[in-house]
Amino acid sequence: MKKTALLFLFCLVTTVWASAQSTVNSDSVAYQLQRKKINNMLAARKQKFGQYEQSLGQHTGIFGFQTKGDVRRSAGILMDIAKTDDAIFKELKILLEYRDFQQRQIQSHSKEAETTAAGYIQVINRLRQQNVHLKQQLNNSEEHFKTRQNILVVVILFMIASILFLLVKKNRVKA
Repeated sequence: MKKTALLFLFCLVTTVWASAQSTVNSDSVAYQLQRKKINNMLAARKQKFGQYEQSLGQHTGIFGFQTKGDVRRSAGILMDIAKTDDAIFKELKILLEYRDFQQRQIQSHSKEAETTAAGYIQVINRLRQQNVHLKQQLNNSEEHFKTRQNILVVVILFMIASILFLLVKKNRVKA
């Protein structure tokens, strides 16, 4: 009975742990994908900033001055950089929400694990108490059996002694 209860508890703990791991792994994958997306956006921003620096260095006008087209091209690249920055901030917000979600999930899993562990401790204590109670019942049953066995032995011996006494008495009367 003890072995089956312990085996059941082990299987239950293993199942809970495995389901928690699969949830954490899927969240970690989403978190990693979000980080990769942000890193790609940062690389694109860096490239655009390099284009902006090149456009600032271009002077296609007379006497080496910038033309309106040069300034507009630089302003357009700068606007792209600003839009990329806005997109990066949005994705960073999503990433931070993932992280907060993971932290809340870890906390809830730890609370759940504590609750489960406390439940297991209660079950183990209850099973120990039942085990002690069953051992006491077994001891009481064994003592009761021994007492009845002793009484039966005494009764059988008394009956044998009575039969022998009666046989001896009958033989004396005949003789």
